[in-house]
Amino acid sequence: MVSNVEAEPTELRCGASESGGRVPGVDVLPPRDVPLGGPRAMTVRRTLPQRSRTLIGAWCFADHYGPDHVAETGGMDVAPHPHTGLQTVSWLFSGEIEHRDSLGSHAFVRPGELNLMTGGYGISHSEVSTGRTTVLHGVQLWVALPEAHRHAEPDFQHHVPTPVRAGGAGIRVFLGALAGAVSPVRTFTPLLGAEITLDPGATATLALDPAFEHGLLVDHGRVRMAGTLLRPAELGYLPTGSDRLTLTNESDDTARTVLLGGTPFEEEIVMWWNFIGRSHEDIAQARSEWMTGSRFGEVKGYDGARLPAPELPSVALKSRGRVR
Repeated sequence: MVSNVEAEPTELRCGASESGGRVPGVDVLPPRDVPLGGPRAMTVRRTLPQRSRTLIGAWCFADHYGPDHVAETGGMDVAPHPHTGLQTVSWLFSGEIEHRDSLGSHAFVRPGELNLMTGGYGISHSEVSTGRTTVLHGVQLWVALPEAHRHAEPDFQHHVPTPVRAGGAGIRVFLGALAGAVSPVRTFTPLLGAEITLDPGATATLALDPAFEHGLLVDHGRVRMAGTLLRPAELGYLPTGSDRLTLTNESDDTARTVLLGGTPFEEEIVMWWNFIGRSHEDIAQARSEWMTGSRFGEVKGYDGARLPAPELPSVALKSRGRVR
């Protein structure tokens, strides 16, 4: 489901954020519901981007979905679609998704396993929930590529992180490093991505890189992040400057969260549909080449037509400065 399949995607003019000199504290970013596709399709809860916070590090897009009962919704069936200028990160809590791309990759996304696809200059792929899936539940994440690498060769990586424990927390580090665990997966800016579960009533304190800003997305439970309570589907934002993070599960069940982090992304970007560029011309060219069947290759093995691109807005897409 790493396609933005909104019929009329919003122009997103993004820049890095900064704390404006205030003492680091947690900002709570509420989600907004976004229906994907027709009346039986899933609704996702989107926390990035939004007006008050467009990026966390290079993380530029975060959708949280499920638990989705596929017998009722039909599950996931996202036809071949393109990407430029970004990496897609697929992470599931339950279910199974079949991935095919224009590189010839054929893989499955399963709980606790990372699939990372680098769009770079241009790639296309499809994702379909398998017949073994009864409940689909996970997150869809995008990472913006810096100017020096946004035309990189497309790539696909799969990694199964080894779980580690830190006090009352179970941690799976899928990107970067945390609690002594290090992911070997290549990224183009310093990043952190980890699933963190907390035992009922448990508190865990984790060492952080103070050069990173961080976001904690709560999937299940009530979690206090550096003293601020977060409820399911909320994203807590912590600016740079903190060298440790204390998390407390205030619920009677195991809590599950996803921690994202990275150094502030200083470049301005334009994000529209499934493309990230630096100008209206970048986006218009990518759209034209997708519609004419060039640049993005062919996804073999998918039964059906590929997704057409929406119409561009009537005004030129523009980047914007940093959120302050």
